[in-house]
Amino acid sequence: MSTEFQIILRVAAIGVGATVLLDLWSACLKLLFHIPSTNWAMVGRWIGHLPQGRFVHNKIANASPIRGELLLGWSVHYAIGVGFATLLVALFGLDWLRQPTIVPALVVGVVTVVLPLFVLQPGMGLGIAATKAPSPNAARLRSLMSHTIFGVGLYVAALGVCAADAAITVSTQL
Repeated sequence: MSTEFQIILRVAAIGVGATVLLDLWSACLKLLFHIPSTNWAMVGRWIGHLPQGRFVHNKIANASPIRGELLLGWSVHYAIGVGFATLLVALFGLDWLRQPTIVPALVVGVVTVVLPLFVLQPGMGLGIAATKAPSPNAARLRSLMSHTIFGVGLYVAALGVCAADAAITVSTQL
């Protein structure tokens, strides 16, 4: 297997792992505190309207449904997670991939909160930084917390990838 392909697999595993941790966090918030999680069907609906040039909706729930919007929303959610992991490695290099540290992962996690605040929320009818949400400050805090958890997930997943690499290396040497 080529080195480039191994790097791609590692980065993808980190992005998926971090996104899984984020989803577990959201599930815990919903289960324990009845805090609703993101409706990925509505995200899929918003994405599905982009090719027609529709970037902003008054209320995404009132927009025409898109065939397969739930699957589209979840797929984009995980693809973005992999994209953010790619950004992390692009910014901090292969040395970070070999020996991950928490600060770069948290920086990427926290900085990426600009996308939901300034792209997704306005596009779905919630206004810039959720100004039109029923509880704007709560929505902003949830976004920041989620992206911080995602940053932690990037680090934890990278540690997992490194541990798996070490285990594979040891087993091939036996």
